[in-house]
This record gives sequence, C-alpha cells and structure tokens, in this order.
Amino acid sequence: MGYSTNLLLLVVLGAYSSIFTASYGFINVLGANSSSSSIPRNFLFGTTSSSYQFEGAYLTDGKGLSNWDIFSHKPGNIADGSNGDIAVDHYHMYLVRTNLLLLGEERKKKKLSVTFPQGSYLFLLKELDDLELMEYIGLNAYRFSISWARILPKGRFGTVNMAGIRHYDKLINALIGKGIQPFVSLTHYDIPQELEDRYGGWLSPQVQQDFAYYAHICFKYYGDRVKYWVTFNEPNVVAIRGYRSGIYPPARCSGSFGNCSSGDSEREPFIVSGHATKHCALKERKRISATMSCHRKLPQKCAPGQRLIGGQGGEMEVSTGFQEKQKASIGIVMNAVWYEPISNSSQDRLAALRAQSFYMNWFLDPIIFGKYPEEMKDILGSLLPDLSNDYLKKLKNGLLDFIGVNHYTSFYAKDCSQSTCEEGPGVSKTEGYYLRTALKNVCSGLALCLSSRNGEDGFGVMNRPDSRINDFLNDDKRVEYMKSYLDALFSVVRKGADVRGYFAWSLLDNFEWLCGYTIRFGLYHVDYATLERTPKSSAKWYKHFISNFTSCQILADDQPGHLGI
Repeated sequence: MGYSTNLLLLVVLGAYSSIFTASYGFINVLGANSSSSSIPRNFLFGTTSSSYQFEGAYLTDGKGLSNWDIFSHKPGNIADGSNGDIAVDHYHMYLVRTNLLLLGEERKKKKLSVTFPQGSYLFLLKELDDLELMEYIGLNAYRFSISWARILPKGRFGTVNMAGIRHYDKLINALIGKGIQPFVSLTHYDIPQELEDRYGGWLSPQVQQDFAYYAHICFKYYGDRVKYWVTFNEPNVVAIRGYRSGIYPPARCSGSFGNCSSGDSEREPFIVSGHATKHCALKERKRISATMSCHRKLPQKCAPGQRLIGGQGGEMEVSTGFQEKQKASIGIVMNAVWYEPISNSSQDRLAALRAQSFYMNWFLDPIIFGKYPEEMKDILGSLLPDLSNDYLKKLKNGLLDFIGVNHYTSFYAKDCSQSTCEEGPGVSKTEGYYLRTALKNVCSGLALCLSSRNGEDGFGVMNRPDSRINDFLNDDKRVEYMKSYLDALFSVVRKGADVRGYFAWSLLDNFEWLCGYTIRFGLYHVDYATLERTPKSSAKWYKHFISNFTSCQILADDQPGHLGI
C-alpha cells in the first residue's frame, strides 16, 4: 500500500553514500531516456547532525540537563565510557573561525593587540569552521536538531533560555547567509530530564503540553526563516530502544527483554508511540502548525485507555498567530528497515510484511490512514488502544508535507508464528512473531522502501587501536556506499517517486550513542583530542558530485531532452 504521491520524500542517507566511484567515474543518474523533469529543480543535497551528538557545551549558557546527559554519565551505558559533554563542540565551532577573524579585525580597528583566549581553536584561523566545511562541499541544506533542554531547561515549568534562543538564531542566519537551507528537527532522541523526573516523559500525556509549548517557542522565534520542520527524528527507535529493550534512556523494559530496573515491554512502547505521533499527525492546509497541529487545538489530557494517538479530553489552543505568515513544510523522519522473506514460502512472505508493520508502519499508518496495520491488530488486539472518532475526523483536514526515511540496511524475515524460532530480534508477540536475520542488500531494499513508503542511512568505520588517520581519510568504501545508494535513489525517481532531497549522515565524526567515539560516520575526520576537522575522500567525492549535478541541471535548461551525470 503506497502513501499519497503529494508527499515530499526526504532521503537522509548516511555518511557512505554516493553516485560516483572512488575514482569519480560517471554514472547516468537520470537514465538514457529520462528528461530533466525527472529530478526536482531545487533538489536538496545536505548533511545531518543532532544536538547531543554534535553540540557539546552541555551546561553552557543556561542549558539544562537532557535524558542523554544523565544516561551517558552512568557507568556501563556507553561502550568507551564517554559522553556528549564536548562531543565535537559544534556549539562553538560552527562559525568559530569567522567569529575569530571578525574579533581580530575589530581589535585592529581599535588599535588593540590581536590575541585570542586559550581554547579558542586557533588552528581554525588557517582551516575552515563547520559552516565553511558545508560550503566547501556545496551543500544547499543542513538538517540539525534543536536541543529542547537548551531552549527550555525545565520544560514549561521554567523560563525560556534566551541564550539558547540566540544560539540557534545565529546558526540559522549563518546558514541562510551561505545559501544553505536549515532543516530543523525539534527532537532527536533527547528530552529535558526535568520532564522525565516530573512525570515520566513520553509515558505521560502531560508530555503533549510540553511538546506543544516547545514547538510554539521554536516557531515563534525561527518560523520566519525555517521553512522545513521535522517534529520527531526516529520516534520508533525511541519507543523500541527506550521502552522495549531498554538500551536507550530512560532504560525501561521487562526482564525478558533486557536488564532494566522497571518497565513493561509489552505495553509501554505503544503508549510512547502515541504520545509522540499525536503531534505529528495533522496540519490543516490553511493553518500552519509547529508540530503538525501545534497551532490547532491539542489534547491537554487523555482518557486512560486512549493515550496513544486518539486521546480525548480537554484541549488547549496553543497559538494562531503564525498561521498565515509562515509557509512551512512539516514532516516526520522515520528509521526504515526493509525486510524481505528469507524464503518464498507464504509464511515467510507474511512475516516480512509483519516485520515492516511492527517496525515503521506502526507509526505511519495511524498518522496517514487513521488506523493501525492489520497485522498488528490481528496479533495485539486490545494492547492497541482505540483511535478516537475525533482523531479520525481530523485526519480528513490535513496530511504530512513530507516523510523522511532514514535507511541504513535491510534484513531477511523468518516466520515464527507457525514455526519454532531460536531467540532473537522480532520473535516475541509484541514484536510481531518473526526472526530478523542475515543482512540484506541495502540498495534493493532502499528502492522498494522508497517506492512504497518513504529514508536516512550511514556507513560506520570502527576506531581500532592500530588505526591510522589515513585509514579513515581514504574512505573508498564509504564512497562506494554513497554511490550505490544514490544510484538506487535516482532509479526510483525515474520510476515516479517524489523525492526532493538527500542528506548524508553525517558531516562530522561524532558521538555515536551507545558506541561513543568508537565508530566514525563523518565526511570529515575529527581528531577528538584537538577537534581538528580533515576532509575524507567521501567529502571530496560529494563535492564533485554536487558540482556535476548542478552543471547538468544548467545544461538541461538548454537541452531539456538529455541529462546524464
């Protein structure tokens, strides 16, 4: 079942994705018989980051603690014992060279000595800061997340942190000044710890009020310039890893799923999914909202049995002041895994469908179709709360503007409903009675995923004790990975998929969640001791590709019948 063709499809692909070989050989992106109209004229080429993985400055300028600040500081949670306190210091280094040079010029004008404080990354006076790294590649878009705890350290229970407001204001202005479109995610796994401590975060319907208020603040200060908003990045990962397996904060699970002090893996992921998707589901076409519905009436409280997506109860009017002025596009980004049956049996084919439903369609079907996947209803029954009639009526008034697909890899699925399976991911009732096994070809999975739903991916290189910097800089495997993904991407565009953008994960090596700094996904190598950035082969390749793509678009204006790269 496909989604509406008017959805803008964002492909947020990973740090090893390209259309050219390592030697920069050409491939025909559009196909020999394709016209230039196959590719949107304003196609977005970008990179992606997240606040906790990039920013650092974890208590700087009034920022409050987030759930990941607390989680990463607990011994044993992160592979190398690290945390994101500093990360790659994107908070200071996104524009640091430009700021240092401006400071120097200002001091010269005042006939003062040109000296810089200790720790001001003087090597950047000769190198590029992070925005200049983007500019060097030729990016026209950058997707980043705002730290909720930097804007509202105490949620709605405290004041707005104006230092945090100013930080993102400067970042957005600087991006636009370089011709780079800001793509803003409101949350990328992190949430103020205050909300966890007060009422249990995503488990409580109170989070709806907090998220609505947070989105309102962001739209108020940035909505005049930010035209693309992502409500949630990978809410399915938050629900599964935070509340089923318990390996992400708040580390809740049942004993049969993991080593947690509390939790209910059978119920809690579905409660969380509803509280997250509540704010992603709706946007009236005549009323621009900060969270799909944050400028409409949002539920203030929900009946106990209807918290997931169709909650009922009191409502609050968040705001109507920005409705006509801010022509924003608003969507959600999902983690997408493509599943194929491990055999041609009907049982395994059904298992692959169940796997897809229990992983991604579980979130998207209620938002778009107003119902859960049939496979989930058949197995879970009353574990899925009813969708309210009010919710179903509102669905008729709006749709998502786009769906982002974060796609890293694909798997086989083996049926476990009618046959015995060994222990492994997917085998339980709450997961859908299938066994996830054996890595599947990522490119065919991407094409199928984009044609029927909507992605991001990445290629990580482990930090080994004997690794040398040249081992990371000469990342030909990442280049081949990018080539394969973009080849698959444009093949589905030729077949009619409405794809508007490609974002690589990630611009820089960074803090990679449970793996800490033991794995590298960046187009730029980061020396974690000095924070110096060095371009890898993949950064140079991506630059070359974008340049050629742009040149071919210009040629297409003169010769509209032929375009190849």
